[in-house]
Amino acid sequence: MKQYKVGILGATGAVGREMMKVLEERNFPISELRVLASARSVGKKLPFRGEELTVVEATHDAFEGLDIVLGAATNALAQEMAPYIVKAGAVFVDNSSAFRMDPEVPLIVPELNPEDAKNHKGIIANPNCTTIVTLTALGGLAKHSKITSIIASSYQATSGAGAAGPVELMDEVEALAAGKTYEPKVFQYQIAYNVIPQIGGNAFEGYTSEEMKMQNEGRKILHLPDLKVSCTCVRVPVVRSHSVSVVVRTEEKISVEKARELIAAAPGCKLVDNLDAKQYPMPLDTSDQDLVFVGRIRDDLTDDKGLNIWCCGDQVRKGAATNAIQIAELLIEK
Repeated sequence: MKQYKVGILGATGAVGREMMKVLEERNFPISELRVLASARSVGKKLPFRGEELTVVEATHDAFEGLDIVLGAATNALAQEMAPYIVKAGAVFVDNSSAFRMDPEVPLIVPELNPEDAKNHKGIIANPNCTTIVTLTALGGLAKHSKITSIIASSYQATSGAGAAGPVELMDEVEALAAGKTYEPKVFQYQIAYNVIPQIGGNAFEGYTSEEMKMQNEGRKILHLPDLKVSCTCVRVPVVRSHSVSVVVRTEEKISVEKARELIAAAPGCKLVDNLDAKQYPMPLDTSDQDLVFVGRIRDDLTDDKGLNIWCCGDQVRKGAATNAIQIAELLIEK
């Protein structure tokens, strides 16, 4: 099997480290893994396949000889480095939001639109984590009947804000248990024993930037330019894995029984749906693995063509690192 030279831009962050873990787990054919980050991280050691890799600085000429670069960096760094990655002859699979809505850049969930990856011009974008989890859960339904609208509420884990998010949650719990105060640094309010109904800034008529991603990205991924999505994103005191409550409406009526059948057979999904047995998706069960668990499937009582579902998925893995590596696997398949 051909071996590839792979780089990770932003290797020292939570997603970058997870990419290294997933590359190793999936036995991606690598002859060289180059771990790149900003100047302040140069010299750090990161474990990979029983060895220690040394972080090098992400400079404009740091990508020579690479075949694929996985992006786990900020928008600013991704935008700065993208031209140099492409110039070096590598394909940039980027997890930032910098290129997601660029009409020249494919936006890929491999279970849904793998064929779009063929149309890249050196850059492929990874969607938003909540978009990936939700659309993976709906993939089987979407292939059966055109989706006309989605109403979603997301319950997003603290790790979605980076490695510092769960640390702040734990520190707050410890401080409050000891009767002490804690000044939030990562979140705008205390997250322990609380929920915060804002992720991102005001983007469109009271909807936040995070909430608009599901509509804007969903339209591109599903090739449905008229798709209507109404979304509310909430930060919750959970360490890992996002949960989403979805009302999905389709052109043709899909029965609950048919929906269960389609979801059970859909790639990337696991059906967990038995209310009487108290079986349904939960963040604890979906963490540190790559399937999106789907359950609580029932008719929508307000629309004959609507279904309610509940899904959970690990936003660090399937929502970021694993999805990017699945895209890289599409590239080497060709």
